[in-house]
Amino acid sequence: MKEALKEAKKAYKKLEVPVGAVIVKNGEIIARGHNLKETKCDTTKHAEIIAIQRASKKLNAWRLEDCEMYVTLEPCTMCAGAIINSRIKKVYIGTEDLKTGACGSILNLFTDYKFNHKVEYEKGIMQKECEKILKDFFKDLRKIK
Repeated sequence: MKEALKEAKKAYKKLEVPVGAVIVKNGEIIARGHNLKETKCDTTKHAEIIAIQRASKKLNAWRLEDCEMYVTLEPCTMCAGAIINSRIKKVYIGTEDLKTGACGSILNLFTDYKFNHKVEYEKGIMQKECEKILKDFFKDLRKIK
């Protein structure tokens, strides 16, 4: 999660919502991503999607079955769907997203539906640090505006 937080800090510096993700296979980071929605003017440029795309490119495969993701904020429906479709084994989540979280906060795509792949997940990994970067970002953003 420390590496995912490094990615979130990169997003923060770009005035992007500070969310970071890393994908690990066999104990090694194979892909990283951070939010780039504002920078790229593209609603799909979430940290998780970028990390999945990079991992797929590195492995030359869309199936990421033996991979795990660490992400600082609970994935939204789009990202949770991409995680399911990419066959990621397990997701470690920093903090909940009480507005758009799709891994238990608003709904749970990982457990409440009969998809062909089940994703394991664990919440609260470095939760305080993951919450702090988000709170600091929105506090600073209000000052700027």
